[in-house]
Amino acid sequence: MESYDVAIIGGGSAGLAALKQLSNLGKQAILLEAGKQVGTKNISGGILYSKKPKTGRVYNVEDVYGPEFLKDAPVERKITQYMLHSTSRNKVFTMNLTAAHEYQANFGYSVLLNRLNAWFARHAGESAERQGGGIVSGVHVRSLSWQGDKTVVETDELEPFEAKAVIAADGVNSEVAEITGSRPKFTPEQLYQGVKVVVKLPEEIIEQRFGIGPDEGAAHLFAGDVTLNHIGGGFLYTNRDTLSVGAVYHYDSLMDRPAEPYTLVNALLKNPMVAEFVKDEVAIKEEIDKNLPKEEQLRVRFAVSKLIKTWNELRDVWYSPAARKKLVEAGKYKTEEEIKARLDSVQNELANKYHTKFVTDYVELEYSAKLVPDGKRCAMKKPYFKNVLFVGDAAGRGVFIGPRIEGLNVGIDDAVRAANAVARAIDRNNFGPQYMGEYYSQLIEESPYTRDMKEIDKDYVKIFLDAARDVPKDIIGQRYGMVFRLMSSGTLRGLAVGFANILGYDKLLPLVESEDTYVQVPVELAEKMGRPIQATYEPTLPTVAQRVARLKYDDDRISHIKVLDSKSQFMKKMVTLCPTSCYSMEGGDVTLQHEACIECGTCAKETEWRHPRGEKGVIYQYG
Repeated sequence: MESYDVAIIGGGSAGLAALKQLSNLGKQAILLEAGKQVGTKNISGGILYSKKPKTGRVYNVEDVYGPEFLKDAPVERKITQYMLHSTSRNKVFTMNLTAAHEYQANFGYSVLLNRLNAWFARHAGESAERQGGGIVSGVHVRSLSWQGDKTVVETDELEPFEAKAVIAADGVNSEVAEITGSRPKFTPEQLYQGVKVVVKLPEEIIEQRFGIGPDEGAAHLFAGDVTLNHIGGGFLYTNRDTLSVGAVYHYDSLMDRPAEPYTLVNALLKNPMVAEFVKDEVAIKEEIDKNLPKEEQLRVRFAVSKLIKTWNELRDVWYSPAARKKLVEAGKYKTEEEIKARLDSVQNELANKYHTKFVTDYVELEYSAKLVPDGKRCAMKKPYFKNVLFVGDAAGRGVFIGPRIEGLNVGIDDAVRAANAVARAIDRNNFGPQYMGEYYSQLIEESPYTRDMKEIDKDYVKIFLDAARDVPKDIIGQRYGMVFRLMSSGTLRGLAVGFANILGYDKLLPLVESEDTYVQVPVELAEKMGRPIQATYEPTLPTVAQRVARLKYDDDRISHIKVLDSKSQFMKKMVTLCPTSCYSMEGGDVTLQHEACIECGTCAKETEWRHPRGEKGVIYQYG
């Protein structure tokens, strides 16, 4: 039987960071990833932060990958604007929270995980191979068992092998956690459901529309009527030449009043401010004359499709300085003006010869969803089992404090701490829970992110108070008015936060995370203080079936999900809450068609839920 020092399960940013850190320390490790390529199963909101806390230290992405990360990693845009919008119909009230975004941060980049995790995998994999390890993709771990002090790892694709230590980085629906019984499945009260679409928009149009430079980016958060009366909100992040637009909601709020996840994204896209942010020029094919001979109809259809493809490609190039320069340097065009002339020529041919219409609309590229753990509620108190260490989402760890949402950087920090604990165990040849597991727990407790999951930071609170200083106190209402006034006093704020931390998050959360906070107060702010925004068009919103049809799958005839009780109230709600409508009712029973599944795990609580077999299931192009 093959034997390795360490097996890492899961090829997301946390698992890859663990692999890279172990190889940095000269240790052998192998990483198993279910996707055909690393990055095809990963989804993020998302901003990747590098932090500099006031006390303690965190391990940032550049600590793991070195200066090469800052030099050439395929991040999207450095976020330099961070805005919070309260919405009510066509009125929007905006607060600038850039100071909160920059608080204790070196930087925050918008990211798309398909390309970023592929970059991580290349660097981590090359480093690991030098130590006798590496990355094996297309492999799904089926079970773990123990023979003495070693773990036997069984997969659907490979022969069993042994590992002295295991790092579980297999996400919020961790199968390793279920196999080992180290924690129960997370409940709706402990989770958020996130749904996202990637929207196409040319590079320089993004910069003009959001008032940012080539090396800048913007993040916009939304609360108010866009939430459809749920606890949570919307987000829009600028990428290089796309936008990430989505909604993140308390899962228990959705369970209380089930709503189709795509309707929450649609509500955001229909908001006049967001509609204006995402709009673009779109080519619409004219109906082909049915009186033409069949051969001529096919010829016209092919010609129009080819020209529209050329028009889209040239338009993307025209609005990208780097792409324009590359085409000229490659000799395909003599000057940039020649590119524009060709673009205009194609557009004229489409309009005049084929009667193609050019309209204002928006272009969706990809639809995705995932569950996100709320570290305040579900971080594992003991993030290990025997010789298995849990990191990131698998350990239920993430920072969610109002508009502060951090997961990628938390997972990377966890991964480095796990790698350090494993390296120490290798050096001492001691992988017992009292040695390796307890040491990892100690390292996790020392993390500033763990403190953030437990305590309120009074300096962070002050940033919000400063941003809201112009908000009339009567809008906030009696429920919050006294707290607001108390916190506004520099003398009393420290005492108030200290008292709040003694009470603990569990006592405060029902007050802070409520419909008042996410819906009613933002709506009133928008109504009384907001500015009206008029949309110049009505966005054409795809159906969920159309969104699923755009996704790429390697279908598996064997379902990775088994319904345990087809009559339970939870499963009946899945008919509404599944992001791709995999569930339906037949008589009194809930039935499953798994082929459209995007592996978010929304249904995992009351199903036998597994990740698909290696290389099977959804294949994200953006992530």
